[in-house]
Amino acid sequence: MTEMFRNKLSKKLLQFVCVLFLFGLCSCGSKEEQVPEEEAESAADGGRVLFISSYSYAWSTVQMQIEGIEDGLGENTILDFEYMDTKRLNTDESLKLFYDKLEYTLSMVEPYDAIILGDDAALQFALQYKETLFKGIPLIFEGINDEELARNAAADPLITGLIEKLSVEDNIALGMQLIPNAKKVVAVLDNSITGEAERKRFYSYEDDYPGLEFTEINTSVLTTAQVRQAIYGVSKDSILIYITMTEDVSGKKYSDEESVKLLSEVARVPVIRMTEGGIGEGLLGGNIVSMYRSGYNAARMAMDVIGGKDISEMKMQESPNVYCIDAAVLEKYGISLSVIPQGAEILNKPTTFIQRNKEALGPGLVFIGILFLIILWFIFDNQRRRKLMKELEESRKIMESASQHDFLTGIPNRNKFMEDLTKLIDAKRPCTVMMMDIDDFKKINDTRGHTAGDEALKQVAGRLKEMASQILTPYRFAGDEFIVILESSQSKIVEKTAYQMRQIFAKPFILGGEKAKVCGSIGIASYPKDTNDLEQLIVCADDAMYQVKKSGKNDFAFYQKKEEGREG
Repeated sequence: MTEMFRNKLSKKLLQFVCVLFLFGLCSCGSKEEQVPEEEAESAADGGRVLFISSYSYAWSTVQMQIEGIEDGLGENTILDFEYMDTKRLNTDESLKLFYDKLEYTLSMVEPYDAIILGDDAALQFALQYKETLFKGIPLIFEGINDEELARNAAADPLITGLIEKLSVEDNIALGMQLIPNAKKVVAVLDNSITGEAERKRFYSYEDDYPGLEFTEINTSVLTTAQVRQAIYGVSKDSILIYITMTEDVSGKKYSDEESVKLLSEVARVPVIRMTEGGIGEGLLGGNIVSMYRSGYNAARMAMDVIGGKDISEMKMQESPNVYCIDAAVLEKYGISLSVIPQGAEILNKPTTFIQRNKEALGPGLVFIGILFLIILWFIFDNQRRRKLMKELEESRKIMESASQHDFLTGIPNRNKFMEDLTKLIDAKRPCTVMMMDIDDFKKINDTRGHTAGDEALKQVAGRLKEMASQILTPYRFAGDEFIVILESSQSKIVEKTAYQMRQIFAKPFILGGEKAKVCGSIGIASYPKDTNDLEQLIVCADDAMYQVKKSGKNDFAFYQKKEEGREG
C-alpha cells in the first residue's frame, strides 16, 4: 500500500468520521414543540381583565384555570383576581361582604375591559349585580355546570363563555370497559351549587343504561365516618365516579386534596374523575374537563374583545374534554392499558430501558462509532501514529473534563466544586457558598415518577446556568442538592444573588408534560466571615439550609454562628 494511497484513505475516513459525528449531534438534538397556527396567532395585546372565581386559590382546579388564563392573555394585559370562596363561606352575609369589597375595589381602580367568571356561583353573582357592578362590561364565563343558567346568561349580548360539560356518558362507558360485570354506577356528590347541577346531569342518563343501577353518596347528609364507610362499601361490581365533595353533615369542609386523599385511600375500586385534580395522586382519571384549556379559551375570548371583536358574535362553547388516565392505578387493580381509549394521555406509564435512556444512548452510540473508525484509521495509517497519539491525548483531556461534570444536568460536579473552592481558599480570596436543596423532592419521585424527578433536576440546573457569570459558578453537589460559589463576600452582592437564586423557583416547572410548582431551600455561608476552614464552610452553608427547612422551606438564610444545634 503506497504512502499516497494511505494519505487519501486517511482523509476519506476523517471526513466520514466528521459527517457521522455531525449526524449524531443533529439526530440527538431536541426538537422544539411546534405551536399550532391557530394558537400562535395572537389577538390584541394590552388591556385590563378581572377574574372572579367562585372558590379560592387553594383549589387545584382554580390554579389550573388561572394558569390557562395567564397563558391565554397578552403579555401586556393586566390580570387581577377576586375570590368568592363559596366552598367555605356560602351565606348571605359572606355574599354581601364580597359585594361590598368588590364595589369599593371597582370604584377605586381603572375600568376593566372584560371580566372572566369562574364556575357557577361567580356567574350567578354577576347576573344578580350586572347593572350595579358590571354595567357595560363584557362578561365571559367558564367552568359552568348549570347548562340552563349558562344558556340564559348567554342570551345577553354582553355575555358569553364556556360550559363545563362533564361527560357522564363517556365515563360510564369507560367504567364498563374497566369493570365488564358492573351492576351499579355510584356518584360521589354533595349539595353544593356544582353538586346540584351535576346530580341532574348524572341521573339524566339513567334511562340510557337499564342494566345499571344509578345511586349516589351524598356527603352533605353523612358524617365523616359515614362518608368513609359509604366509599369503602362500594362493591367491586360498581363504577365509582367522583364528581364533587366539599362538605359533610358534621360541618367538615373538604379541600380537593383532602377529598382525593380520602377516596384513594378508602375506595376498593378505581375512582373515575371528570376534572383534572387528583389524577396521578391516587385517582384513575377518565374523560376529563381540562380546567387549564377552559381558562385559556376564556382568556382568548377576552383578548378578542379587547382587540375590538363584538362579544355578541362569540358563540358559547363547550369545555375541551380529553382522556387522562393514571397507569399506576390501572396496575393497582390489575387492569390492562389496552382497555383505555386511543389517544388518551397516560400518566405514570411504564417505560422501557431505551425510553428511559434515549438521551444517553444516541450520543453513546455515536461515540462508539467514532472510536471504531479511529481504530480502523490507526490500522491503515500506522506511519502517522504520532498524530493519532496526539488525538488520543486530546480525547483523554475531554474525558477528564467530563469526569468533572454531572452527567444528568451537564453542570460541574462535586469534584470540580471542591477543586475550585480549594483554590479560592488557598489564595485567601473572599467567597460565598450557597447550598440549595429541592424541597419535598422525594414526593416528586413518589407521585410523578423518577423521570419527573430527573426533569426537575435538569430544569433547576438550567436555571442556575442562566445565572452563571465571571464570579458565580453553579455545581450539582449530590442528589437533589446544588451548590454555588460566589467569588465575593460583600453583603449587597451576596443578598442580591440569594434573591436571584430563590427566583428560579418562581416560574412553574414542566414535569411529565404538566406544569408543577417546585420549591427550594438555600443556605448561605461566607469565607472568611463565617469560617476559615473549607470543610467547615460547607457545613455552615448546610446548617443554614437546614434552618430554612425547619422554618417552612422555600426561602434562604444566612449562617448564624450562635444557632442552636440540630434536633434529632
